[in-house]
Amino acid sequence: MDEARGETTSTATPIDPGVRIGHVHLKVADLDRALGFYCGVLGFELTQRYGNQAAFISAGGYHHHIGLNTWESRGGTPPPPGTTGLYHLAVLYPTRAALADALRRLMQAGIRLTGASDHGVSEALYLDDPDGNGVELYWDRPAADWPRDASGAIAMFTKALDINDLLRERKTSA
Repeated sequence: MDEARGETTSTATPIDPGVRIGHVHLKVADLDRALGFYCGVLGFELTQRYGNQAAFISAGGYHHHIGLNTWESRGGTPPPPGTTGLYHLAVLYPTRAALADALRRLMQAGIRLTGASDHGVSEALYLDDPDGNGVELYWDRPAADWPRDASGAIAMFTKALDINDLLRERKTSA
């Protein structure tokens, strides 16, 4: 089997379970416009900026969850449909209430959703950033609540998300 093409053998050693995706770095056409979306609308914090060429943003003081740059893309256009590249980046919110807050921010900014799904294990909002990059905003249900089949395997699905129900979700004070 050819592992370089994604084919694996039964003797492949699994990746360490502590591995996480640390950040995503996006090519954007206009850095200020991208920062307006990711920081101004979604609420990420700017951690470092390199003029009009690059910026790093985070949630909660991490060095960066998302990098943005114009090194090869200043003034560019999104890739046309039917080409390879990023499908979407996914931002995991800690609670359903935090996801509801994100939805309110999007609505206030007039940003249109491209989808909203209940996957059983999670609830997700889908949209495009100003450069046409797909963005998923989601929260995971507790693992004990994930749907499972008769053998105990995760049984994800895709159903329409009840947006109005999500909007009724309120932050609780700590």
